[in-house]
Amino acid sequence: MVKKKTVEQKWHEQSEAAKQAAAKLPHGKLKSELLRKASQLKTASQINLWLSSPGLQPPT
Repeated sequence: MVKKKTVEQKWHEQSEAAKQAAAKLPHGKLKSELLRKASQLKTASQINLWLSSPGLQPPT
């Protein structure tokens, strides 16, 4: 049985891949774009986990 990856896992993997690719590049526009993408993917993953957490309560 193949275990399906969650969206958070996919975003995390993409974030890590972007960081690794950026590490191989010299300073410049492409490196900055890859690092920005990695940061955005990490943030999206964390927000999605927070929103789907069972402890999240609606505002009162």
